[in-house]
Amino acid sequence: MATGKSQRKSINKNDIYMLFGNKIKELRDEQGLLQRQLAAFLEIDTPMFSKIERGDRRAKREQVIKLAEYLHQDKKEMLTLWLADKFIDAVEDEQERDLCNDAIIVAQEKIKTM
Repeated sequence: MATGKSQRKSINKNDIYMLFGNKIKELRDEQGLLQRQLAAFLEIDTPMFSKIERGDRRAKREQVIKLAEYLHQDKKEMLTLWLADKFIDAVEDEQERDLCNDAIIVAQEKIKTM
């Protein structure tokens, strides 16, 4: 029975960058690729790639584009997931989720005028 109160989903620190990381892992698994293969393609070491995939480290924009091409994915979709992770990171410690949503709306309006 609905009480009218919205349940707040707490954001787990380990899930912060997981939009992009989960997508990379999913695609890597689907295509039968190893982390070391993608790491070599990006010219980084495997532990660094693993951190990107787990969300412990953020990929660089150029790396996102290279991965999108290598994995035959839409560049805009991959960049959108990557950028969404950055937004989430910026508000992760804010307790008032309504405030976060309001700030995003203000930011959207500003972006439209840029």
